Amino acid sequence: MGQIEESRASCLNTLTYHRELLVSRLRSVQCILDNLLACGFVCEEDVEIVQRTITKPEQVRKILDLVQCKGEEACEYFIYIIYKVCDAYIDLQPWLKEIDYTPSRDVTVMTVVNTDPISRYCEKLRHEMIRDTCFIMSYGQQEESRLEDLYTDTLMELLNDCNESLGFLESLDQLLGDHAVFNPQGETIYVMGDAGVGKSILLQKLQNLWSKKELQTDAIFFFKFRCRMFSIIKDTEQISLRDLLFKYNCSPDQDPDHEVFDYILRFPEKVLFTFDGYDEIQTNDLMNVAEVVSPEAKAHPLQLLVSLLCGKLLQGSHKVLTARTGTEIQSRVIRKKVALRGFSPAHLKTYIHLHFKEQEHRELVSVQLDASPHLCGLCSTPLFCWIVFKSFRHLHTMHDSFHLPETCITLTDIFLLLSEVFLSRSASPAPSLLKKSSRCASDTFKAGLRPLAAFAKLALQVLERGSFICSQEEISACGLTEEDLTLGFLRPVSEYDASGGPATFEVLHITLQSFLAAFALVLDEQAAASSILKFFTECSRKREPSCLPFDFCICGSSESSEKHPFATNDHLQFTNLFLCGLLSKAHSGLMEHLVSPVLLKKKRALLKSYLSTSVKSHLHGLPHYNGEEGRKVHVLPNFLWMLRCIFETGSKDIAQMTAKGITAGLIKLGYCNVYSGDCTALNFVLQHRQKLLGLDMDNNNISDYGVMQLRPSFSKMTVVRLCVNQLSDSSMEVLTEELCKHKVVEVLGLYNNHITDVGAKLVAQIIETCPKLRVLKFGKNRITGVGGRFLASAIQKSTSIFDVGMWGNCVGDEGAEAFAEALRRHPSLTNLSLAANSITSKGGKCLAEALKENSVLRIFWLVQNELTDEAAPHFAQLVQANTGLCHLWLISNHFTVDGIKHLAAALAHNTALKEICVKGNKLSEEEEKQFVAEKRLRFH
Repeated sequence: MGQIEESRASCLNTLTYHRELLVSRLRSVQCILDNLLACGFVCEEDVEIVQRTITKPEQVRKILDLVQCKGEEACEYFIYIIYKVCDAYIDLQPWLKEIDYTPSRDVTVMTVVNTDPISRYCEKLRHEMIRDTCFIMSYGQQEESRLEDLYTDTLMELLNDCNESLGFLESLDQLLGDHAVFNPQGETIYVMGDAGVGKSILLQKLQNLWSKKELQTDAIFFFKFRCRMFSIIKDTEQISLRDLLFKYNCSPDQDPDHEVFDYILRFPEKVLFTFDGYDEIQTNDLMNVAEVVSPEAKAHPLQLLVSLLCGKLLQGSHKVLTARTGTEIQSRVIRKKVALRGFSPAHLKTYIHLHFKEQEHRELVSVQLDASPHLCGLCSTPLFCWIVFKSFRHLHTMHDSFHLPETCITLTDIFLLLSEVFLSRSASPAPSLLKKSSRCASDTFKAGLRPLAAFAKLALQVLERGSFICSQEEISACGLTEEDLTLGFLRPVSEYDASGGPATFEVLHITLQSFLAAFALVLDEQAAASSILKFFTECSRKREPSCLPFDFCICGSSESSEKHPFATNDHLQFTNLFLCGLLSKAHSGLMEHLVSPVLLKKKRALLKSYLSTSVKSHLHGLPHYNGEEGRKVHVLPNFLWMLRCIFETGSKDIAQMTAKGITAGLIKLGYCNVYSGDCTALNFVLQHRQKLLGLDMDNNNISDYGVMQLRPSFSKMTVVRLCVNQLSDSSMEVLTEELCKHKVVEVLGLYNNHITDVGAKLVAQIIETCPKLRVLKFGKNRITGVGGRFLASAIQKSTSIFDVGMWGNCVGDEGAEAFAEALRRHPSLTNLSLAANSITSKGGKCLAEALKENSVLRIFWLVQNELTDEAAPHFAQLVQANTGLCHLWLISNHFTVDGIKHLAAALAHNTALKEICVKGNKLSEEEEKQFVAEKRLRFH
């Protein structure tokens, strides 16, 4: 009992001793008063006296006076409230540690109710967010699915400031972490990806995890915004930062003193923002919008957004921003970058199992996907996959049989499927007709032509004014009824208007909006047939105020338009792509039921003529240059859109003309954001080429599905560069079969993929079988000593190979010994890198000994291995042998000054070596100075 009294007495003394600290740091008095009143330590009159006091410090002083008058128990209970409601009293948590506070047994049985405005607001945010995010709302209003039942991770690739790969995220928690941060001063995590790749659903998952306290973050406030809202708010609207946060999310309850906002200003690091769809903001120069530095100042919401991203407001808060690939964002605001790459094969398999509960359907879909690499490639994009699976389920239940298309499906096919599903909802069969029937797509479209044409007209109108939102008045003016809105093409977005204005709507997805706009151009029988080309030619004249705020072509003269008919703008790019698909010969059977055949034929002829002319102009304007592999052309991403359009038309004539128009011997498509579904479009053109061709597709996202789609084109490829493309051993099977069959390949680039020893054995077969293979870049895969032996054995037999790059594997000493045998008296190998391969002095000795018998090797890299002084005498003997080796790189090993002395002494007997690079070894600056006279020994 004496110990308890002593503890209580210490609480009273503590409050006396730390009185001024408490007065200066304790800010939220409401929670203290509520709990003291509930436990009977103060009365209503005491509370009123405190509340009548004007300043916060004086209120705290009066509370302290009250509890100290009530005795030790009241004093400890006062401290216990601060201990229990830690979010509200974050400033005082260090103080609790300083006084080493531990609640006594008596006080722990007393109840503390959190009535703090900050904590209550945090709980309100979590409650509203879990309600808003627990169902997948992104892709439809009907048949909602729980997020946790259908969400599937996608490949999330970390990039540096130069967009080079840094590996992949393993979980969403890592998204907010410090790994791969390249700009610590930046506050924005930039998530980029193509249309439909899953940017919005990723943010929804992030929000959902936070709402359930399952996200590893210290953020207690989470504010989510869709960027398109910043464009639809009136230009004259001026709001403060407080209004932006609370008006467009949720407002604090019972917070007369604005404690929540004050807390946010004091602790911005406790705030997390997500901004979805930065590319959907319609303004010409977003980052030059005037910034706001005062949290109390009123400004347009767009200014507040820019100020938040730049750190002018709430500096230290965390932001996650999404945008389509290629959207320009100033590097100074970006903390780190993540590129979404869609579903991997494993993710796709998971999604199939989540989407189809019936084993029969799972197996049926899996079999049909396995039979079509192109469809698998399309399904690596989550939106397209959702459409295909949704269509399969819906049409399978309605008709006697429905299978995924067996022919080469296009994006137009996918969105026609979605439209068919939506339009079939309007069918109201009589009870006697409820039995399943045979599917007839043309009947469904004919029956639904009125609402389809109305939705298409609306989408085109919205697109033409550069927006994504439509009003109830516009909907009615297009002839759409309340019943039509239930089909699924539109969804309400009235939450943008926090003032309770009339409902607004948006098309289900912006890619669907482009599809419907293209449909409107085809269906329109009133406008001139040439109007179908409006988005191709929109900027062929000088820009007028009425022009679209986003350009398909480069603005200026008609000459510049002809040179750049496929310049980047996704919204109109997709509209033109779908136009090509809808006017293709493959869809003439359907479209002739909806449009006059005569007009349809005229529009098709106009489009084909325009495409042919534009393709010729585009190919003629591509810049050519000469390189080691001959005449090259480095195309831009708009070249890819050209290929996509050609593929959608299905026109063999245009494909042949395009193939003939590529006069260069090598096409560089690096960093062009090519994904697996694009490879069919590329193959559609390249298969018509007669001459041999090199193809450099490094740093894209084609995956195994893309390699399978390119299979017919490998017969003509002399250069096959597929570095950084998510390839596995499956791709090696295809490459080995095709390249060994035709034996024309000269350069094979497979750096930084997911290839194992199984794939290495297949690559070894290519090396042995292809007599013209000169260059192999195979670094940064998953090759061990086993794979190293296969490769070395094949290289030993090759008389053509002269450059091999194996940087960043793990062949170890086993692989080093095998390469040593391959190097001994090799007739052609000139350049070899075994850098970062876990090679120790044991392997190093073997390599040095073998190279004494090699007079051909000129460049040898052993950077970032485990070589020590034990290997130094052997390399010194190699140097002294004067074999003709010119460049020896031993950077970042474990040589000391003693080992380097051996190399320095040997250089006196060598006339061929130009350099031995030994930077990053175990030498001090003073020790390095010993070798300053030997200029060929490089430490920097």
